[in-house]
Amino acid sequence: MSPESDILRAVSSAVLAVTRHLSVREVLQVIVRSAQQLLNARYAALGVPDEDGSFGEFVAEGITDKQWDAIGPLPRQHGMLGAMLREGVPVRLPDLPKDPRFEYWPKAHPVMHDFLGVPILDGEQVLGIIFLANKKVPGGFTEEDEKLLTMFAAHAALALTNARLYERGRELAMLEERNRMARELHDAVTQKLFSLRLTAQAANSLLQVDPARAAVELERVQRLAGEALAELRAVIVELRPAELDRHGLAETLRKHVRLLDRLQPCEVVFEGDELPAVPSEVEVAVLRVAQEALHNALRHSDAERVSVRLTHTSGKLVLVVRDEGVGFDDAGQGRGLGLVSMADRAETVGGAVTVSSEPGKGTTVRMEVGV
Repeated sequence: MSPESDILRAVSSAVLAVTRHLSVREVLQVIVRSAQQLLNARYAALGVPDEDGSFGEFVAEGITDKQWDAIGPLPRQHGMLGAMLREGVPVRLPDLPKDPRFEYWPKAHPVMHDFLGVPILDGEQVLGIIFLANKKVPGGFTEEDEKLLTMFAAHAALALTNARLYERGRELAMLEERNRMARELHDAVTQKLFSLRLTAQAANSLLQVDPARAAVELERVQRLAGEALAELRAVIVELRPAELDRHGLAETLRKHVRLLDRLQPCEVVFEGDELPAVPSEVEVAVLRVAQEALHNALRHSDAERVSVRLTHTSGKLVLVVRDEGVGFDDAGQGRGLGLVSMADRAETVGGAVTVSSEPGKGTTVRMEVGV
């Protein structure tokens, strides 16, 4: 098969990701995987710069999740990556560390030698960089490889721009939907609460003069409160964080943990399996429980390390948030650390939360839900 056929097949794979309505990150992953296969590279990555001197998105092939966790935060715009963003031209090198623009690799970063990097351009704007390292056959990357990857990057720019436009359209649609739900919440729940208040006042006035009628009114109070709570929960479940649509549950949680790791004095780490399709309401519930458990651990545990693990086994999604901190007597204090809120969230999707702790031995929050 000719190189032209190879690149058309690789590009069609990336474009197909857009037509299937995948998130920008998923499109980036398809582009990186296609480039890696197209040029037979051991490592491939794509970085999309942000406005803060780092990369807002960074995806790679050839590096495991465990290696990523060991490498640490997303790269910043220094060294060769920064040079390519500034210069906006392809770079092909026989030995990357020998180039004067190269600075250093983070701890646990794999060793790379032969290197090929190409900018993804929209006019003169650099949307991102595709770079490959360690070609699997002797001789390194060739001039023909550079031409092929440059052509691929031009098509990738179209796929990436289309994905961003589609995602932006979804965000606007979601914003409109949230505004609609806010109006419904105001109309429905406010009316219920108004009726609830009037009924409670009536029950109070009848309590002394007609206890039987007061009991009837109190039953009505209970029913109205239940209806208001059900409607409120239904609206809250629909308020799905935009990050879940862009990145999915595992990656949203991974990014949240990485942010906390940068901001907090203790070490915060994430480990996760590849997940099957997860219902929207389950994703929201698991994310909120994880955030609540992390908040509690970082605020109360005085731990040096907090770990988050998200796995799928035997038809169950399992979240475990574990700290190595001071712990507490779970017979007496657990309900004061957000357990009720987390348990309620889990129960709404048919799951369950357990909290185990001992003084001096840390705390573990575990959520299980069938998917």
